[in-house]
Amino acid sequence: MPSNKTRLHNRNRNREPYDLKALVDAIPKLKNHIKLNKYGGDSVDFSNPIAVKLLNQALLKHYYGIDNWQFPDENLCPPIPGRADYLHYIADLLSESNAGKIKKGSQVCGLDVGVGATCIYPIIGVTEYDWNFIASDIDPTSIASAEQIINSNPSLTGKVDCRLQKDPSAIFQGIIDKKDKIDFTMSNPPFHASTEEAQRGSRRKIRNLSGKKVTEAKLNFSGAKNELIYDGGEYKFIKNMIRESEEFAKNCFWFSTLISKQSNLKGTYQLLEKVKPNKLKTISMGTGNKSSRIVAWTFLSKEEQKVWKKEW
Repeated sequence: MPSNKTRLHNRNRNREPYDLKALVDAIPKLKNHIKLNKYGGDSVDFSNPIAVKLLNQALLKHYYGIDNWQFPDENLCPPIPGRADYLHYIADLLSESNAGKIKKGSQVCGLDVGVGATCIYPIIGVTEYDWNFIASDIDPTSIASAEQIINSNPSLTGKVDCRLQKDPSAIFQGIIDKKDKIDFTMSNPPFHASTEEAQRGSRRKIRNLSGKKVTEAKLNFSGAKNELIYDGGEYKFIKNMIRESEEFAKNCFWFSTLISKQSNLKGTYQLLEKVKPNKLKTISMGTGNKSSRIVAWTFLSKEEQKVWKKEW
């Protein structure tokens, strides 16, 4: 059995195998969902949505000090290690303009596009780096859930500004004010273009995790429709994001997005060529057998970047 998860970022708290005893101490109900894996050791039943949710509650409590993380069962339950990696790589990106030093503190502000009911990116960004966040979502229920989590955990209070996106077709419009100064945006776009595509992906995942063939799958990480599905899929979402980023070019240092599908990378580069950012970066990341990448771009000139840096 691997001694650590070497594909995770070197600052990720979950590079080592899970300390299941400590996690069960944090959330005792997790004990009911631990079974032997193929290596003969204890493991969580990752094919069970309840087990996955309890595991992530335990990870947040044990490693990040988040005692209250409740949200509706139908909402997406994010895998904590992968979400943390995105933030660690963003911290590295910001450090390039800070003499290589990781920039911590409330003077750094990030925008999480599609915060979801779990508020996971702001939670990790606040607890790891003390950053402030703007958190947007098109779903009022998700915004309410995120605000409930923020208000239930003193370490998050006053650090996250939740904003409802009233136009489902918009990304930044209606969220970024002209006075806002945002150091980075981040997004994990809806992966699927249709319900049928989401079902196929879920059936494949359950088959890989449990060896069982199913005709209709319940997602092991759950997920409401708007969290998983976007008309046109991941590529269309990113296309809209790139187009709108031009409008807010001077409000934000780095725009970024996850790209899960390798096949969408070429088209993304072509779209970015049209808006002509000053700098473009691609950052590879992966957890387990899943690979993805962060694409980040900035419109700021070198001189504008220097001025921005002085205000940190």
